[in-house]
Amino acid sequence: MKNSGAMDMTHGPLLGKILLFSLPLMASNLLQLLFNTADIIVVGRWAGHASLAAVGSTACIINLVINLLVGISVGVNVVVARYLGETGRDGEISKALHTALLVGIVGGTLLGLGGILASNWMLDLIAAPADVRPLALVYIRIYFIGTPFMMVYNYGAAALRAEGDTRRPLAFLSVSGVLNVALNLFFVIVLRMGVAGVALATVISQGVSAGLILACLSLSKGELHFSFRRLKLDAWSLKAMARVGIPAGIQSCLFSLSNVALQGAINSYDSIVVAGYSAGASIENFLYISMNAFHHACQTFTSQNLGARQHQRIFQTVRLCLLCTLVLGILQSAVVSAFARPLVSIYNSDPAVIQAGAERVWTVVPFYVIFGIGDVLVGAIRGCGSPVAPVAVNLLACCVLRLLWVHFLDTSVVGAAWVYASYPVSWTVLLLALSAFWLCRRCKIRAEMDEA
Repeated sequence: MKNSGAMDMTHGPLLGKILLFSLPLMASNLLQLLFNTADIIVVGRWAGHASLAAVGSTACIINLVINLLVGISVGVNVVVARYLGETGRDGEISKALHTALLVGIVGGTLLGLGGILASNWMLDLIAAPADVRPLALVYIRIYFIGTPFMMVYNYGAAALRAEGDTRRPLAFLSVSGVLNVALNLFFVIVLRMGVAGVALATVISQGVSAGLILACLSLSKGELHFSFRRLKLDAWSLKAMARVGIPAGIQSCLFSLSNVALQGAINSYDSIVVAGYSAGASIENFLYISMNAFHHACQTFTSQNLGARQHQRIFQTVRLCLLCTLVLGILQSAVVSAFARPLVSIYNSDPAVIQAGAERVWTVVPFYVIFGIGDVLVGAIRGCGSPVAPVAVNLLACCVLRLLWVHFLDTSVVGAAWVYASYPVSWTVLLLALSAFWLCRRCKIRAEMDEA
């Protein structure tokens, strides 16, 4: 029996279903991003630019550490969607769900402990400025307490998305997102806890979202029913999810690794530039998260239709997701570029910080649609059963290229805009490589159709 929010992705008109899937997911992703953004805004407005730099500068190193385990959620989504597209796989779906959640609980706990113990080393890695380091250390240690909650929510939400349910995760994040903002304001303004307060608010809010997703799955009457008594590792499910999820996590880690290198380059400037960089990066994340919803739609729809052997719908899905991303990317880039200064001023009122943040926005945002289109192609390639190829492409196009770019930059001579320019250059190379691979994969699918 299907859950009430389930969607039939293998029959009927595609565009309406893609939008019905993507728009709630987009809203959910935006709310999830507000966890960190609310931290940045509150400390930037009420705790000074040093606190803003402390919270913003830790984002890249936190992402580097957690992305490998979070990447397993991609495996959960692809594997469960594939099983849903086939018939008679209810038992495999249940095993995959419980395996994923157990990995989230245990792996998230171990990761949190490791992150706390290695926090000093991680700040050394990004060369955190002396006036920022004590605050960054407090933030990062508290933040890692919440990693089990983060993993459980992401794995559970990935399973719900696999059957087309993006509305309930949106409702859960609406609750936790509002709670996060309220706690931020209370801890920082009333209790004057600074970065410790915003980190604690994030952990509490993540705990609420994890509890809600588990309650939802426990009440489910379909294939995605969750029970603590069924929590155990299933070797076959773990292998299937790891085959997709680990490459996805590695790919995310590669992006984070390159961003760590860029953060290190930015940290060679003063704290004003670091604060502006943090504010600009937070704004750009909203653009990425919005377009990323179509990446997930493409990945999930292609996975289900591959399982159902509806190959023609795979090609239609990719075309529609690319079109939606192109339109959205152009519109939001134009708006954000036009209002760069007012947007950065939300994070900090210092004119120097506003100028530094606006310079990053003007250098990077006009080209963000290139990354969005490439992200959709990554979803198509993964959904069609090629999880390793995007990793290899990203390794060369983004990680290696950006590391070389930063290596040959002399930040004592050139301005921060030269560091920012590595983004659009690497995205262009990435899109060209992914396009070539997708054309080859599409030809292979067509050949399989002809043989059938």
